[in-house]
Amino acid sequence: MKITDLLKLDTIIIDLQSVSKQAVIDELSGKLADADRLNDVGAFKAAILKREEQSTTGIGEGIAIPHAKTSAVKVPAICFGKSVNGVDYESLDGMPAHLFFMIAASDGANADHLETLSRLSSLLMDEQFRASLISASTGEEIIEIINQKEMEADAAEEKELHATESGSDHKNGKVLAVTACPTGIAHTYMAADALKAKAKEMGIDFKVETNGSTGIKNALTAAEIADADAIIVAADKQVEMDRFNGKHVIIVPVAQGIRKTEELLTRAIKQDAPVYKGSDKDKSNEADSKSGLGIYKHLMNGVSNMLPFVVGGGILIALSFFFGIEAADPANPQYNPLAKALSDIGGGNGAFFLLVPILAGFIASSIADRPGFAPGMVGGLLAAQANAGFLGGLIAGFLAGYVVLLLKKVFSKLPHTLEGIKPVLLYPVFGMLITGLIMIFLINEPVTAINQGLTNWLQGLSGTNAIFLGLILGGMMAVDMGGPINKAAFTFGIAAIEASSFGPHAAVMAGGMVPPLGIALATTFFKSKFSETERKSGFTNYFMGASFITEGAIPFAAADPLRVIVSSVIGAATAGALSMAFHVTLPAPHGGIFVIPLVNHPVLYLLAILIGSLITALLLGVWKKKQP
Repeated sequence: MKITDLLKLDTIIIDLQSVSKQAVIDELSGKLADADRLNDVGAFKAAILKREEQSTTGIGEGIAIPHAKTSAVKVPAICFGKSVNGVDYESLDGMPAHLFFMIAASDGANADHLETLSRLSSLLMDEQFRASLISASTGEEIIEIINQKEMEADAAEEKELHATESGSDHKNGKVLAVTACPTGIAHTYMAADALKAKAKEMGIDFKVETNGSTGIKNALTAAEIADADAIIVAADKQVEMDRFNGKHVIIVPVAQGIRKTEELLTRAIKQDAPVYKGSDKDKSNEADSKSGLGIYKHLMNGVSNMLPFVVGGGILIALSFFFGIEAADPANPQYNPLAKALSDIGGGNGAFFLLVPILAGFIASSIADRPGFAPGMVGGLLAAQANAGFLGGLIAGFLAGYVVLLLKKVFSKLPHTLEGIKPVLLYPVFGMLITGLIMIFLINEPVTAINQGLTNWLQGLSGTNAIFLGLILGGMMAVDMGGPINKAAFTFGIAAIEASSFGPHAAVMAGGMVPPLGIALATTFFKSKFSETERKSGFTNYFMGASFITEGAIPFAAADPLRVIVSSVIGAATAGALSMAFHVTLPAPHGGIFVIPLVNHPVLYLLAILIGSLITALLLGVWKKKQP
């Protein structure tokens, strides 16, 4: 597949009008939407902005490659935009960006699509290619320039392959590299190509492994690692590091693999880097934990990986309730076999059974890498079976992670010939044993008592206490709209359901629906306060809010954080408080219009959500300035 199979004339803007980063994202996204490449332009922009939060996609040299892989994309596509004057895109080199390639990859994009998108990133490292694109005056010229460059690149790649097969003389040492970025579409391959080109220029025997969206390519072998002078790891996400034990390893962000190629390769040849040992990372984790940063990161890793089980299982449980609240019980007159099947898949025998073990397993693996996962899962399972709940799972995850870190230090003194049996034998056996014994004999019983106390407290909530809890939970859902605070409130709601208290989760769901619904109402009734692009995006927020997708509000919050976030928090907090004041209960662990029939007071619940949304809309309508 060629790049121009994804970049067409109807997704080319030869003269961008935007003068800011946010405006560029809006204009390019709008072009993709107009060309019918997106299912939901609001959700797509939210995914683009989420990627920008991790690190800017303005890579320097006048290039920006905003990209996202999301279900909001209908057809994988590329949108090209050119700005003669340039735009401040917060680029790595601090210079304006002139060439913009917005990459839209669908969740179901196949390997051909993803490799094509990756190839574009590689071609942009050529200065002459960029100059040709800058000077082009029509969309047809852009297409022709890219086609010509692809043909040249294919020929050069074939020539290089023949040269490699025939052997070459590298006098300046042997260096290996690994590149990886969060989405694995652009920066991964740009860093790989930049390092490869510079290594060739410096006469270095070089090989690079890419950890991209299509998987690991050009994987480094044990023999190559053993023979290398040093390894460069240019990555913004976790890669397999244990294989580099005993080697000089330079660890930097992926952006440095693009911008500082010569410096990194020079350091590698001189072996100007510490010798990597598992304990080096462990010390870093311990330092992070002492400062509180590591604990937060590990906790969010567990919660993020748990949420798909919550959402999938929650929707299936909600569907089972449509046959009757007790339809999954064979002893009840409402019994329905399909309802029981849905409940078993999503509930206590299926997805929900795995919540606590998954939470613990991924917390442990965040702390101790892959060896921590199995002990964490086992510890989480023991906590779940003892009714220690989410608190037990949290303790099991951190316990297992730090137990494995301790084991790594202890076993680091073993002979190097035993290195291979550590991850498959020593870590799992001793990790599970120690974690399991501590959970069974020391942790589970007191934590189960605490969990029971929490259950009693939740079930006994009434009056002002209940309303205040709803106020806090609802507001938390709107603070970062899908971020850590939002996830914390959501997790509390799930824990409350597990404790048979269904009021807090109803407040959480109401708070999560308010920001997108409030923004949708504001863009409808206060049109002069929003741009045309924002008004179009605002309409999609009706559907996102109704579907409990709080992230629909993110593009508006990014453009005007103070007004949007404060207005959203006030409205969401009001909805949460009213939900608890109306004694609304929600037994399904999900939200949106799908579960409204399952609440005990559906009219009052809708009223709480509507009031909260109107408050957000009114605050925005009064507070925001008119658009010029």
